[in-house]
Amino acid sequence: MSKQRKPAPKPSASKVAATTAPVPVPLEAPDFFRNILLQSGLIFAFAFLLYANTLTHGFVLDDSIVISANMFTEQGVEGIPGILSKDTFFGYFKVEGKETLVSGGRYRPLTLVFFAIIFQLFGDNSLVFHLFTVLLFATTCVVLFRTLLLLFRPALGEGYGTLLSWMTAVLFAAHPIHTEVVANIKGCDEIATLLGSLGALYFTLKAFDSQKVIWGVAAGLSFFLACLSKENAATFLVVIPLALWFFRSSGSRTGGGVENRILRAALPVFVAFVVFFILRGTILHWRFGGAPMELMNNPFLKIEGNQWVKFAPAEKLATVFYTLLKYVQLLIVPHPLTHDYYPNQIGLKTFSNPVVLLSLAWYGWMAWYAFSGIRRRDPVRFAILYYLLTLSIVSNIVFPVGTAMGDRFVFMPSVGFCIAAVALFLHFAKGNSRQAALAVFGLVILLYSLKTLTRNPAWESNEKLFFTDVKTSVNSAKIRNACGGVLFDKAAKEPDTAKQKDYCRQGIVHLDKAIEQHPNYKDAYISRAGCQYILGRYDAAIADYRQAVRLAEEDMKPKLGLAIALRDGGKFYGEKKGDLATAFKYLSESWQYNGKDPETARLLGVANGVQGKHPDAIMWFSKAVELSPENARFLFDLGTAYLASGDAVKGEECRRKALELNPNVLKEMSGQ
Repeated sequence: MSKQRKPAPKPSASKVAATTAPVPVPLEAPDFFRNILLQSGLIFAFAFLLYANTLTHGFVLDDSIVISANMFTEQGVEGIPGILSKDTFFGYFKVEGKETLVSGGRYRPLTLVFFAIIFQLFGDNSLVFHLFTVLLFATTCVVLFRTLLLLFRPALGEGYGTLLSWMTAVLFAAHPIHTEVVANIKGCDEIATLLGSLGALYFTLKAFDSQKVIWGVAAGLSFFLACLSKENAATFLVVIPLALWFFRSSGSRTGGGVENRILRAALPVFVAFVVFFILRGTILHWRFGGAPMELMNNPFLKIEGNQWVKFAPAEKLATVFYTLLKYVQLLIVPHPLTHDYYPNQIGLKTFSNPVVLLSLAWYGWMAWYAFSGIRRRDPVRFAILYYLLTLSIVSNIVFPVGTAMGDRFVFMPSVGFCIAAVALFLHFAKGNSRQAALAVFGLVILLYSLKTLTRNPAWESNEKLFFTDVKTSVNSAKIRNACGGVLFDKAAKEPDTAKQKDYCRQGIVHLDKAIEQHPNYKDAYISRAGCQYILGRYDAAIADYRQAVRLAEEDMKPKLGLAIALRDGGKFYGEKKGDLATAFKYLSESWQYNGKDPETARLLGVANGVQGKHPDAIMWFSKAVELSPENARFLFDLGTAYLASGDAVKGEECRRKALELNPNVLKEMSGQ
């Protein structure tokens, strides 16, 4: 008689929950959504059309760093070795050491290689660069759709998985917070990073499901390219195994040892990162972290006793959490949008600030919700963990990113937001409420699309972007300086004197605000000095140039500006005010800063001649002639000085030579 088997014990409810990936909403996707090729094409077209109105835009903001003023990119394919062997910013600064102004350095050569190839083929045609950017974004939206299909459908069911993937991709494509990345060509690094990271996830899933080595190799290559685009791809070292654990390790489908299988499938990605890490460290000489003590590259500084000091740790953490809640707000309601969150648009915050406390509670709740129910392996919890992981590296908590926040920093994390938002839409899309929920989703897509289409034109040019966003970033020293700089440049090129002066007066308003926010802002002092100079306010211009020189003693630009302001200020005090002492003082100082300016030498000759110091006058007029021998006026003045000193022979000789050089010299001098 055979021994009767005991029935197998039933698993506990907790174990069932831990090993079963439930389908949150039993939905059937219509046949229209099952045509993956068709949907891929529609998503691509939708994403492309949303940004088609950027194709005629020019180069804006940091496009100059990577394209229009980058010596390697401008060399075309010949510049590629330089791109691959140097810090990303070296081609722009062109001086060893300046590229380290940003913390830890940057090694992001992939998109610059693309730009160099485009430059080789099409020159500096901004339309081609924008077309490349939009096509790259549209491709990323399709890859997101296909990757989520592969991730969700086996675990969540074909109907639900298809709708979740399609709606997420559409929401991602439409989201207005992405305009900074797509409308700005430099944003290709963000797009290529996400594209390569999603590709790595896609190929890892294929490797896990098929156990074919070729897919693992593809995953490693894709991830390596993502890392070469931007360093925040590193967060996918955790995202990829997490995705496998969530959506490939449930039930009996994978059998025992699933954790080992996950690690084996993800191994090529880890290897690719190690290779990139060694390459980056070697090229950048193993520089990591270390925030500079300069406000425009480190927003966590404050003035104490006329010097910059770092925020206290609690102040920095509170300020970071303030920005983290701001990201949530912009992901839900993307208005108002701005490219500029530089100091002091996001000022110092403390934990007494209610927004900071709300942010701390919100992120604490998200972490608790995700981890407390992690065994359920549902898409919302996965989306939260994805969001927190990908945001961490750009949050200023892990290491400083150079600014308080930026819309571009949530390009990758926004995938998590879109997954969670769509999963919640589908959760409420049950029974009679399904049509209402989907209608709300459609309305959101419509509103987001309209916001994207209307935001894009702001990125047409620097001038349009600055004067659009300054209405939002009213406390940013950087954008105030940018607006003032644009107005000063327009004034310098404007032939109409009235308009020129009006531009300068407008510029000073912005530059005053910039200096108020950042009292040591060298560039703002230089631009304000230029505006004051054009307005004929020489003392104010000289004061601003002096301050700029004090802030950057090694910079020749403010020194040359100061020399010109002192020269023309000296001329003004001598000719208009009759104040020879001040005139002589200003002119002498001007010569110290620029001892090769013939006009300054001439004016010093005039100042000495008026005071009867004829030998000194002859000396200075001689210097002017030496520096500009073809200038008939300088030669005529030298002749006049000789005559005044009693040397009629030399005086008449100089005057005769002057008239030979320019027969109209006397008429021109009398006209001036």
